[in-house]
Amino acid sequence: MQSPLEPERSRPLAIRIGKRLRGVFDRLIATFSLVTNDPVLDMRDFAWTAALRENWRAIRDEALGVALQGDAAPSLAVISPDHRAIARVGQWKSFFLSGYGCAIDENIARCPATATAVARIPGLNTAVFSILAPGAHIPDHRGVTKGLLTCHLGLIVPRDGDVRMRIGDRIVRWAEGETLVFDDTYSHEVWNDTSGTRVVLLIQFARPLRRPGRIVADLVLRLVRRSAFVQEARDNILIWNETIKKTGV
Repeated sequence: MQSPLEPERSRPLAIRIGKRLRGVFDRLIATFSLVTNDPVLDMRDFAWTAALRENWRAIRDEALGVALQGDAAPSLAVISPDHRAIARVGQWKSFFLSGYGCAIDENIARCPATATAVARIPGLNTAVFSILAPGAHIPDHRGVTKGLLTCHLGLIVPRDGDVRMRIGDRIVRWAEGETLVFDDTYSHEVWNDTSGTRVVLLIQFARPLRRPGRIVADLVLRLVRRSAFVQEARDNILIWNETIKKTGV
């Protein structure tokens, strides 16, 4: 039996303070939202999702040909110290094209169709192939800021069991070629109760806001991008890619 993962206890003070204050900022941002504050949102409010659905096969092929090959996609627990409490090594892997505005140029060059598709998304913050291993369970957690929303494009969805996500009090399931838009600041939990690997293209993008909510959300994002939460993860991805190239794994 695997021992439970321990959260990273010695995180920088700015991260610990930020986690305590985010509820205040989230309530302020929600007040000025131009779309619903529900856990799951209406895709019709985000017309750009149609282009993802139209190009999903090309995006899936790049996930298969690049992100799922060898050790191209590292475990999130290895890359991000702040995810170690919820992501066991080998269960949740991520192949980043960008994260909080930090582009991973080498990965982008290897996935031109995906890169072209996500470059058209208004307010793009993060684009990553999110890979969930058979039998994986991601326990209850929540996102960083209500200034961002999340979109999943289903690429590989096993059908020999149940693969699902709880967002607040809603249960949702993925379908290949379909998109799902949700607010990850609601508590959410994921199960892959199948013998296959689930793969989605995970997009984070700016929530449509009116002022002064937009100003507050942009300030929060600037602080997050400069924090160890983002900078350590970016450095670790670059180190991972260099190691893979040198070892030829």
